[in-house]
Amino acid sequence: MTAVTTRSPLARLLALLSDLRLAVALLGLIALASAIGTALPQGDPAEAYHDHYDVAPWLGLIRAGPILALQLDHVYSSIWFLTLLGLLGLSLLLCSIRRQWPSLRAALRWVDYTQPRQLSKLVAAASCSRRDPEKDLGTLAAGLSRRGWQVKLQPRRLAARRGVAGRVGPLLVHAGMILLMLGAVWGALAGSRLERYLAPGRSLELLDRRGHAHLSLTLDHFSVARDPLGRPEQFQSDLTLVSPTPGSPERSSISVNHPLRSRGITLYQADWAIAALTLRFGRSPALQIPVQPLPQLGEQVWGVVLPTRPDGTVPVLLTVESEQGPVTVFDAAGQRIGQLSPGGAPLELQGLPLRITEILPASGILLKRDPGVPLVYLGFAVLLLGGGLSMISTQQLWTIASEGRLYLGGFSNRNVVAFQDQLPLLLTEILEPADQCRTIAAG
Repeated sequence: MTAVTTRSPLARLLALLSDLRLAVALLGLIALASAIGTALPQGDPAEAYHDHYDVAPWLGLIRAGPILALQLDHVYSSIWFLTLLGLLGLSLLLCSIRRQWPSLRAALRWVDYTQPRQLSKLVAAASCSRRDPEKDLGTLAAGLSRRGWQVKLQPRRLAARRGVAGRVGPLLVHAGMILLMLGAVWGALAGSRLERYLAPGRSLELLDRRGHAHLSLTLDHFSVARDPLGRPEQFQSDLTLVSPTPGSPERSSISVNHPLRSRGITLYQADWAIAALTLRFGRSPALQIPVQPLPQLGEQVWGVVLPTRPDGTVPVLLTVESEQGPVTVFDAAGQRIGQLSPGGAPLELQGLPLRITEILPASGILLKRDPGVPLVYLGFAVLLLGGGLSMISTQQLWTIASEGRLYLGGFSNRNVVAFQDQLPLLLTEILEPADQCRTIAAG
């Protein structure tokens, strides 16, 4: 009667989670989710998705409702995406524990072959006729040591290996990926993101989770670098950071692709806008009038409606597309009246001269606090180290002295054919003359 061994449900679950095929499938799903997160705008208000995708569905099929319901508006912090990361991390951890770690321990153990017939079954084998094979073992041990091999010499036999560090590579690759996912999940759960427009001279007070002052941010100056055609090429913000702890203020600059990291917060130069127009009606003092974006007139158009009479009637629309001007003036019927340049000639409106003295730009600053960044960087470093070590070929060699001959055998986990060709040459270099060596076909 044959006994049938059945595994428990827990053992079957662990076997499934540590299966390489599951890890590959999870990687594919994560890559697909990342592609969706790249294609769809992330983190916008729900109204923005309704305004855009209810009119023009994404991919011609998906409207705002399913996008919001499936959390596609914040893919990287969604429950299902974090679950995929957690499952992949668990799969890699179990695979490391159940397979990679035992494989590494086995590679670190010395295997002792005592019979020549055992060596003939290895992928690379050879034998040499020698006058004093036991003396040659010592010569071979010294020659292999000089060439970077680890050698274990015993009576009438020798074992050598090199490249054992390569067996650590797969384990480090798994560890690096696990650290990457831990950092990503930690950043998604405990991180924060804030985007604000600041005009020069304005400040932003940042509070910690307890409501205490954490950092004060002041925009000292903002500039837009443009090409000869007037198109923006680069934005730069000069900032002053003041911490509640005693110390001198920190002054620094940020620009596109050149963020600033300070006190656990990363500041990015995200965008720009027009904040206000400074103007004069007749002999009035300078008036700073905030402007609003006018998407119905263009992607980067700002404007404000102003009355030209004390009773609020006869309004005009002032629009601007650049911090350099000009400001275009339209009447209530939408007819263009004229243009104004900062510091230029006035425009007569209802008997009053209107002058534009300044166009005040605003810097779009993105502030991100991501406590998982150190783990992500560490994960990348471990991943690169593991990938580099994985390229190292692990080679093992055994030699037995018996009845006037040296019997050799070995294997390599990379480029086996080259190792088979290398074995006789290695003997020739160390044991001169070794012209009586011959290769043995693997059994």
